[in-house]
Amino acid sequence: MGKPKDVLTTGQVAKICNVAPRTVSKWFDTGQLRGYRIPGSKDRRIPRQQLIRFMKAHGMPLEGMETGAVRVLVADPDEELLGVLRKTLEDDYSYDVRTASGTFEAGAVAESFRPHVIVLDVSFSDLDTKRLCRHVRTNPVLQETRLIATSGAMTDGQGQGYIQQGFDAYLKKPFEVRPLVTLIEEAGGNAE
Repeated sequence: MGKPKDVLTTGQVAKICNVAPRTVSKWFDTGQLRGYRIPGSKDRRIPRQQLIRFMKAHGMPLEGMETGAVRVLVADPDEELLGVLRKTLEDDYSYDVRTASGTFEAGAVAESFRPHVIVLDVSFSDLDTKRLCRHVRTNPVLQETRLIATSGAMTDGQGQGYIQQGFDAYLKKPFEVRPLVTLIEEAGGNAE
């Protein structure tokens, strides 16, 4: 990776903050995020230092500023699987990975970590998948987050049902890491 850019576009800021570009434009237009317009154009530019100031003021993680790494949250009740996935995704693919072994913990981590992708075991007994999808899709902090459902007992029909509820993809357990990485790349690989 090269040197971080000193001035960013709204699209680049959107990827770093994991929000829609229109959200960044709104922050800019209301004066919350300082920057300037390119003369003779409507294009907005945000100086890197202004973005850092804004992110700190709003409690956003700055990890993505430095690395540009895709942020992945893996939520699964299997602690051993969490450890293996975290190590593999960090060491072999340079993702920024957080894990959670419960739904409450996953929600708390998602709010502060702002992942590009959430890999979620849908067999948690207290999980209401429809409500979860609705929450993610309507939360300004998570609206661009991609959801991948996993389960050992999932049929293709159930997987399609999760997609209809709002998930972006599904994987049946046990799965190899490569198909998961492919889904993460499709979902969040544009974080750079």
